[in-house]
Order: sequence, then C-alpha cells, then structure tokens
Amino acid sequence: MFVQIIEGRTTDPGALRDHGEQWQVDVGPSAVGYLGVTSGTTADGRTITLARFEDEASARANSELPQQQAWWEGMAKLYDGDVTFTESSDVTELLGGGSDQAGFVQVMRSTGVDRAEVERLDDEMGRFAAQRPDIIGGYRVWTGPDSCVEAIYFTSEAEARKGEQSPMPEELQALMESANSQGEIEFLDLTDPMLH
Repeated sequence: MFVQIIEGRTTDPGALRDHGEQWQVDVGPSAVGYLGVTSGTTADGRTITLARFEDEASARANSELPQQQAWWEGMAKLYDGDVTFTESSDVTELLGGGSDQAGFVQVMRSTGVDRAEVERLDDEMGRFAAQRPDIIGGYRVWTGPDSCVEAIYFTSEAEARKGEQSPMPEELQALMESANSQGEIEFLDLTDPMLH
C-alpha cells in the first residue's frame, strides 16, 4: 500500500468536503490503483487527507490524469495557505485496516518514537482488542525512521470517549501509558470524516 497524506487549513470545511466527494464522480472511475480515502477537518480548521493506493506507481499514474489535475486545481483554492504532502509505502495495518463504517477517526502524528518499541506494544495490545469494541480498525504510515501518522477508526466519538474512560485491566493500562509516552504525539480529531 502507498499512502499520500495531504494537510492544510480551511475556513470552509463544507466546501472542501463537497469537492472531495466530487472526486469520486469526476476522477474515481478512472483512478489508477485507488484503494480509498479518509479525510476531515478538525474543530480549529486543520485538514488532513489520507489517500491510499495499491503502490507508488499507481499514485503517480493517477496524478498524471487530466481529470485529476483539473480537480486538484479546484481543491487547492479551498485551502487557506500552503498545503503539505507526505508519502510513504511503509504502512502497517491495525485490526484489519481502516473502516468506512467509522463515525469518528482520530489521527495521531508522532515524532521521536522508537519503532521497535511501538511494534512490540502493537503485538501486546492486540491481545486486548475485545476490551475496546469501539475501535474498528486502523493503520500506521511511517514517514521517517522515528515518525509516523496513525489513523484509528471508531464506531463513534461518543463510544471512543466512553472507551477512554472505561476501566481496563492493569496490564492494558500500563501498555497504553507506555504507548502514549512514545515521543511527541499530536492528535487530530475528525468528528465528521469523509470515508471511501
């Protein structure tokens, strides 16, 4: 899998979402190797899009499509200021990957993490998946040796918040604390995610 991460800011999240949905009509049918997209805007206007493709060659071929270029010209106008792009084919699926059934997606941007320790914690926490039925999938995109962007898919924001507050086994609590102490983590909450 190859993931393109697009980030910026907007004062018109509705227009950004509508134009994102229009991609499915104007470009989607002819897109090369397209697997899906997760996109949304935080309460303070930050936007993030994670577009998934089969491989880098497919993503590059898609970028060359005239309809893709025309669509992006319109999309770019809906951002306030600069837009950043990050790409990676170093992707780890969690609990089967993303889910279009999610009502809430939390994106975590981490820096200064120990990859080996993060992956060890993944293995450990997998044993406790039944403790958090609100978590229905996710994936981690490694953007550098010690940096990654992780998207976790929840049934709803209410269920996610409830799950965060629910009592959990001491071993799981310790694992969660260890995971959250890994480097610097920035949270982006997508309360109305666009999922395809």
